[in-house]
Amino acid sequence: MATNSTFQLFSPSSAASGFFDSSTEPPPPPPPPPVEVLSSEVSLNVKCSVESVNLEDGLTLLKGRVSTKEVFGLPNSDLVPGVYEGGLKLWEGSLDLINALQAEVRNGHLSFSGKRVLELGCGHGLPGIFAFLEGASAVHFQDFNAEVLQCLTIPNVNANLSEKLSPSTSEDASSDTEGELRFFAGDWSQVHQCLPHANKKEKDLGCSLGHSPHSGYDIVLMAETIYSISAQHNLYSLIKKCLSHPGGVVYMAAKKHYFGVGGGTRQFLSMVEKDGAMAASLVAEVADGSSNVREVWKLSI
Repeated sequence: MATNSTFQLFSPSSAASGFFDSSTEPPPPPPPPPVEVLSSEVSLNVKCSVESVNLEDGLTLLKGRVSTKEVFGLPNSDLVPGVYEGGLKLWEGSLDLINALQAEVRNGHLSFSGKRVLELGCGHGLPGIFAFLEGASAVHFQDFNAEVLQCLTIPNVNANLSEKLSPSTSEDASSDTEGELRFFAGDWSQVHQCLPHANKKEKDLGCSLGHSPHSGYDIVLMAETIYSISAQHNLYSLIKKCLSHPGGVVYMAAKKHYFGVGGGTRQFLSMVEKDGAMAASLVAEVADGSSNVREVWKLSI
């Protein structure tokens, strides 16, 4: 575990030398248009089994399991770029992120109470579910595929929050009685068009002029979202459109390197550093031997 580690990866000369090259990645097919998926649109045709996941501090959440073949007609595959982005698999970074968030809350560095939260690339939605249990006033879940939201995310949210949700909340996403839960599908280059608290244009995070201090999401959560080099720019642009200013923070869990696909924390953070709008600090490092080193980072203005 490491905290408050200031990030500076490359000198300006090395950053400008084109050290990373995404030209080898084939272009993906055009993305589907962004859309809000209502909780009532949950799939009734796909079987979703549920099992327990034990986390730190005695926390137990539920994770759904569905068949990739049944949902997408694909063999059991981690992802097919531009078609299916791995949302049906529970990636270990999601659990790392929840454990790190628990520590941040326990140490007084983070509070979800009354906050607007956005989980990007949500899949099972466990970090967003944790945020809701911690008192977030609104949690919005985003995934590339509407099918993931319909067949997995919404059923998993319902399974974990059935006791907390009132009938009005589960049926009406706009209810403020127990908190707001909404679901959005789309590519990171376009989904801001649907997100209620996102700006339609990228914010200048260095200047708050012209922006309401109450606009944007207070906390953005994402796990295992930076594996694709070609998608990182759109992801970072979306973050800047969505994050509230001042005070908004991002918590990101990811691997140092995604072998075979080229992304990783070092690649993404070098882009953040060159942009200069946000600072990054290391919250946690996990080296348990089950995969390459995994990290949780906090990004703030």
